[in-house]
Amino acid sequence: MNPFVIGFDLKTGKSDDIQSTKRYLSDMKGMYFDDKALGDILENENPLVYEFYELDIPNLPSDLLFGTSIVYPGKVGNEYYMTKGHFHEVLETAEVYYTLNGEGYMLMETPEGDWYAAQLKPGKAVYVPPRWAHRSINCGDTPLITFFCFRADAGHDYGTIEEKGYRKLIVEGKEGKPEIIDNPKWNR
Repeated sequence: MNPFVIGFDLKTGKSDDIQSTKRYLSDMKGMYFDDKALGDILENENPLVYEFYELDIPNLPSDLLFGTSIVYPGKVGNEYYMTKGHFHEVLETAEVYYTLNGEGYMLMETPEGDWYAAQLKPGKAVYVPPRWAHRSINCGDTPLITFFCFRADAGHDYGTIEEKGYRKLIVEGKEGKPEIIDNPKWNR
């Protein structure tokens, strides 16, 4: 593999040069509010919720890690498919996402409780500031594909989100439109 040229198909988000990391619905236990709806789906199938491709060669603070994330359309109950979400292990790390396809939101929050939901749509870039956890949520009926880039040594802290969750959820509300609600399961 050439470390200087990595190809991503801008329509699919996929790469012939890199293997993807896949997250199936069974990998998302505890992430969704409606445990019954999750269990009902898993009785019959284990759909692919999202996958990502990332260049994992550099690992110095001066290097940039980049890749694509694909969140497939679907819902658990009325909650849209999403990524697990994470803080960076190097908490003072920012990240940029550029939407290639689909529509949704980047749900972000700080350890202190500030939150923000940035709309994702083709051609729009979203800046995730340092200290903000972030999660991509697909609110449409086509794959949500984003290109991301951040400091290569930042790492991922999924454990905090797995333990506490996010303070807010984005669900399908009235008239089929996304709605932001408080997460009744948020672990204070």
